[in-house]
Amino acid sequence: MRVKCTGNEIEKGRECCETVSFGILLVSVGNRDIREINQDDIFTFLNRLTNGNKQNTKRNRFTTLSAFFNFIASTLNPHLLNPCEGPMLKKMFKKAKISECNILEKEVVDEIIFRTIHIRNRIILELLARAGMRISEVLKLTPNDIDGRKLTLRNPKSGKEIEFVYIPQRLSNRLQEYIQLQKIALHERLFPITYGGAREVVRKAGNTVDVYLTPHDLRRFAATYASRCGTPIEIVSKVILRHANLSTTQRYLGKVSDIEAMRWIESVHG
Repeated sequence: MRVKCTGNEIEKGRECCETVSFGILLVSVGNRDIREINQDDIFTFLNRLTNGNKQNTKRNRFTTLSAFFNFIASTLNPHLLNPCEGPMLKKMFKKAKISECNILEKEVVDEIIFRTIHIRNRIILELLARAGMRISEVLKLTPNDIDGRKLTLRNPKSGKEIEFVYIPQRLSNRLQEYIQLQKIALHERLFPITYGGAREVVRKAGNTVDVYLTPHDLRRFAATYASRCGTPIEIVSKVILRHANLSTTQRYLGKVSDIEAMRWIESVHG
């Protein structure tokens, strides 16, 4: 069984490489018998294909490639040995460990926001902690994007044309007052600072209560607090975090401590 690629097949391989790693592997091995492809070929190919990618992306490519060889063996050539089955490859492209996240308590977040005197900085913190926004989304906001408690995100991370964020009424009122006070034009950014500057704002806010704080910590807090207040996981995922699937959201919520678990059980059955 030989793998020989014509010009058209090479182009097809390039087109499908985003979803099926085997497509571009065909291009790299050229005119060779598929049984001659070994672990070194796979290792060299995957290293080149996934250079600079995160471990989860590398793992996904490896898994897709292994599944394709298994498919060939089960349907076309039962004697074919899967070259992805080597222990070295499995170790190199193993699933990334998910690190535990420090989940902030509501009292801590409230104190951080309360101690922030600068109105601009306080609103940035609240948009992160109350609405679950990403810092990049906050920095792109203009008055044109605000319709009461509904914010429009243009060209969001998901690739959609627009997404919507919903904020509490009190935060909406403060946002409108800030726009009027600063006399911000409709197409001007609400917060004309850099990404690094915004991270520094958040870091300094955390220092007021001796907590190392990042913008993502506050986004994660928004999801965790909503979940523990009884908000359905679908709302947390699709409305607050705007994730494509629930599994991503579940990683945000973190582990429940023994104290937290007992407090919830007591509130339900006590």
